[in-house]
Formats: sequence, C-alpha cells, structure tokens
Amino acid sequence: MKKKIIVIHTGGTISMMEDAETGAVSPGKENPLSVQTSIVSDLADLHVIEAFHLPSPHITPVHMEKIKRLIEDSYKEEPFHGVVITHGTDTLEETAYFLDLTLSLPIAVVVTGAMRSSNEIGADGLYNLISSVRIAADDKSISKGVLVVLNDEIHSAKNVTKTHTSNVSTFQSPQYGPIGIVTKQGILYHHQPTSNEHYHVCDVSKKVTLIKAYAGMDSDLLKAIKDLSYEGVVIEALGQGNLPPGALEGIDDLIAANIPVVLVSRCFNGIAQDVYGYAGGGKELKEKGVIFSNGLNGQKARIKLMVALSQTSDMNELELIFKQ
Repeated sequence: MKKKIIVIHTGGTISMMEDAETGAVSPGKENPLSVQTSIVSDLADLHVIEAFHLPSPHITPVHMEKIKRLIEDSYKEEPFHGVVITHGTDTLEETAYFLDLTLSLPIAVVVTGAMRSSNEIGADGLYNLISSVRIAADDKSISKGVLVVLNDEIHSAKNVTKTHTSNVSTFQSPQYGPIGIVTKQGILYHHQPTSNEHYHVCDVSKKVTLIKAYAGMDSDLLKAIKDLSYEGVVIEALGQGNLPPGALEGIDDLIAANIPVVLVSRCFNGIAQDVYGYAGGGKELKEKGVIFSNGLNGQKARIKLMVALSQTSDMNELELIFKQ
C-alpha cells in the first residue's frame, strides 16, 4: 500500500519560471509544480496543498507558524506518513529549523527547494521533489527531526546552511556533513542527530534582531537596538566569541534592560566559547550575562531565540535552552 504523503507548496525558485526575453525569474500565475507533482504520484498517495506562492525573502515567522499549524491540523484530520514542504532556498534553512523546534509528530518531515527555475536547462526542482517524496515515504525517515533534501543529500535542519548563491550543491552542513544520501536503489542514512528539542509555540511576534560584529565595532547600533524596544539580539561575533571593546557599553545597556544577547561565531565552522580574557573577550562577555549558543549559525540562533522567548524571559532558562 502506498504511504500517504502531504505535499505543501509555499513558493520559491522551485515553483518559478524564467522569462525567455529578460532572464528574470519570478512567480507566474500558476505554480508549475502543481502539474509536475502528478509525475510523482506513483511513489506515494499524494495530497497537495498550496499554502502560498511566495519568494523565500517574503517568508516570515508568521508563515512558518502557518505551515506548522497546517501540518498539525492535517494530521489531526487524518494521520499520514510524511510531509514534504517545497520552499525557496534563501530562507529555507530558517523555516526548516523553526519546524524542527516546534513540530512534534510521529511523521517524516522533509523540506526541499531548487536552485534553478522550472523551465531552465538543468532544472533541479522536480528531481528534488521526487527524492523528497521517496524519503518522506521511507520508514527510516521518521524520528530524525526535520530533514532538508536537495542534490541527492539528506541534511538535518539544525546543521544545514546555504553556502553558495547559485550552485545546485549549495546546501551543506559544515563540520557534520549530510546524515544520508539518496540513490536509485534506496535511501541510505549513515548517522543522525543525537537529540531533538521541541517547544510549544503560539506566539511568533517576538522582536529579535541579528547583527554581525566587525573590526572597530562600537556601541551605537547596540544602543539603537535597545531604544527600538527589541526583545532579543543575536550577534555573530568574531572568532570563538569575542567583540571589539567599543561594543561593551552597548552590551551592558542591553543586559541591564533585560534584553538577552545571544552570541554565535561569524565563522561557519566551530562554536562560540568563552575562552579569551581580554576586554571584549568571551570570558568577560560571559561574566556580563551574554548567552553563548552551542554551534548554531546566526539566522538559526535568531529563530531559536524567538521561540525561546515565547516560553520564558528568564536569562538562566534561556541560557539552558541555548546549551542544547
């Protein structure tokens, strides 16, 4: 018997077309995947939902939460084996990680996209969709967290990131690599995340920003963040987790206002740690109350801080959440 798979289309390059005259890639009146999905129907019992038709830079946490509710409501109505979400690649990793943190269902969850629009030579969307449906229908894909699938590789939502502006192999997991591969013969997993974390989220309105540290950084932007009533800030710090000394006054102001500051590294390998003891070094920042994240990149740390702030504003509890 075919496995029941829900396919949720949200837009992105995978559902766009290239204009033959101008070369511009944009959404059309119809989603070409709506037609192409029928080609995949022999792989599973497919049920297609057109959630929205948006370029991925237009996706917000409100849309992410809508996808989550759509999956949960569909499962309550009639259980299914897995779900495939098609999504633009620019913010794909953020939506995938949001779902990884907030979905808790005994199903396979796969997010996929494409780097080439549906009518370009070498279009990769349909192939990625076929691979994703195969993975969602595989029993081994359950309980592995949200999976990101493109270019014959299976990645965990927590570790994967977009690394190239246009290459079809753009999605990589620095340090960890893919957790599995797709072959013509089957789905092969060679490792999996050691733990999963889930949070009940009903509020995605928390105002959290993300900034990057740089040589000579001062406190002006940090003070502006405080004055603009942000509820949290993530900083992509230098090296192992250090900031220029000129930024310290702004850090003090944020901490004094009970605005959590989460630190990640702007390096895409390694994790932020409180190692250095000079002014602006990680040890001083840790003593001030800055929260060090356990290996997330900046955009995912921002998603996690938004989710965490919907649970608690206690600094100690937030620190424990970011240790996971």
